[in-house]
Amino acid sequence: MRPVIPRYYVVAESEHELQNPISEEKLLVLGKTLALDRSSRVLDVASGRGGPALLLAGTYGCSVDGIEIEPAFQAVAHEHAHERELSELVSFRLGDASGIDLAPSAYDAALCLGATFVYGGLAETVAALATSVKPGGYVAVGEPYWRRLPLPADYDERNELFTTLDGTVTVFETEGLPVVSVIASSEDDWDRYETLHWRSVAGWLAANPDDPEAEEIRSRSERHKRSYLRFGRDYMGWAIFVGWKRPI
Repeated sequence: MRPVIPRYYVVAESEHELQNPISEEKLLVLGKTLALDRSSRVLDVASGRGGPALLLAGTYGCSVDGIEIEPAFQAVAHEHAHERELSELVSFRLGDASGIDLAPSAYDAALCLGATFVYGGLAETVAALATSVKPGGYVAVGEPYWRRLPLPADYDERNELFTTLDGTVTVFETEGLPVVSVIASSEDDWDRYETLHWRSVAGWLAANPDDPEAEEIRSRSERHKRSYLRFGRDYMGWAIFVGWKRPI
């Protein structure tokens, strides 16, 4: 199994119900797009603290199989499933999804929201999820994209793996899945997501000033904050792209 994610993210996302710049309302739009109902079976790769899986299962009655590599996130997801009486519909497996053989054509929909690094990139993620989806099913991937190019030379946190909105859609099409929906984040979605990081880190630092990793987490938080304010808010978009696996 790969190492778990850096502790910074466990701290920074300790209050996040949704660990991406997206709203519950837009996730419900996703559920309708995927035509979820009580008969639907859904795969959620990198399911995190379980927010999307629990929302979709609670709203549409679908079953969701989550896979999450970070024990702290998986534990919270289990707890929330129990609290909301959804344990019979939702499961969260601890593990590295890239090392798990997914049953072919087992799911009506497969999700990977904000974690294409699990498989090494967007194309690899689309290909991996597509094998697990039944013909006629859907692959939904949440992925950043660049609103405009070129990027500033001093934008240190830019990721060269990301592409434009059109380029992201092209990746799906190249993998044989036409994109049938794009559900994009707003600035409000981004601000809620990013600023909750700031609050969570500030609260944790106040409560744990002598933690051995306190200074590293403080420094990383400040770096991410300045990068978002200077560049990310203007240049980086995020959306859920829904690809359709054509019936045979």
